[in-house]
Amino acid sequence: MRLNVLVFDIETVPDVASGRRLYGLDGLDDAEVANVMFHKRRQETGEHDFLRLHLQRVVAISAVVRSGDLLKVWSLGDPDAPEEELVRRFFDGIDKFTPNLVSWNGSGFDLPVLHYRSLLHGIAAPRYWETGDEDSAFRWSNYLSRFHWRHIDLMDVLAGYQGRAVAPLDQIATMLGFPGKLGMDGSKVWGSFLAGDIEGIRNYCETDVLNTYLVYLRFELMRGRMSRARYEEECRLLRDYLAREGHSHFGEFLGAWHE
Repeated sequence: MRLNVLVFDIETVPDVASGRRLYGLDGLDDAEVANVMFHKRRQETGEHDFLRLHLQRVVAISAVVRSGDLLKVWSLGDPDAPEEELVRRFFDGIDKFTPNLVSWNGSGFDLPVLHYRSLLHGIAAPRYWETGDEDSAFRWSNYLSRFHWRHIDLMDVLAGYQGRAVAPLDQIATMLGFPGKLGMDGSKVWGSFLAGDIEGIRNYCETDVLNTYLVYLRFELMRGRMSRARYEEECRLLRDYLAREGHSHFGEFLGAWHE
C-alpha cells in the first residue's frame, strides 16, 4: 500500500471585517465587533455563539503529508501570512499533487469554511472542484462527493454518516492511547489570537492534525488496507520524525502518546 495523503486541520477566528460590513459596525475595534457577532448568534440559536461558517476567518492550516518517502508535519505559510496566502497554498498543493485528503469533520466544517474563503479571495482550485468533466477518473472518486474516498472525513465515516453517532476527535484519540488535546481547544483560539499568540494556535493545530493522522492509520489497519507490521512501522516513523524535529509541542505530544 502506497500512501499519498494530506491530513489537514484549520483554526479560525471571527471574520470581523465581514461583521463590520454586514452589521454596520464601523468605529468598533475587533474585539467589540466579535462580541456583537457572538451576541447576534446567541440570539439566533438561543443557546450557543458558534458563528456560521461563512463568518469564520482562517488563521492556521496545518497538515501531515505522507507520500512515498516523505513524512512532514507543518503549518502552511509564515505566522504573519495573510489568510489569502494560507488558503491559496492549500488548494495549490491539491492542484499540484492530487493527494487523498483526510480530516476530522472536514466535510462539516473545514472544507465549507475554505470554500467561502476561496470565494471571498477569488482563489481558483480546478483540481479540487473536478468531478469528471476534465478528468474521467474524478467521476467516481472526487473530493466533493460524500461517499467517495478522495476525501475521507474520519468523523463522518466512522459514525456511518449518522449525526447521532459522531464523536469528538479528542475523545477518540485519547481512547486509542493518542495524546488528544494538549492545553488548548477551539474555544481558546480567539483569545489567543487577540493576545497575538499565532504560534500557539499553529502549534495547537499541528497537534490536532497529528491526532487525526494517527486515527487515520488505525482506520487503515481496521479496514485491512494496512498490516499490523506496517501500522507499527508508520507509528515508529512518526515518533522518529517528531523527536528529530525537536519542537517543544512535538515533545509534549510524544510524552502524551501512550499507545
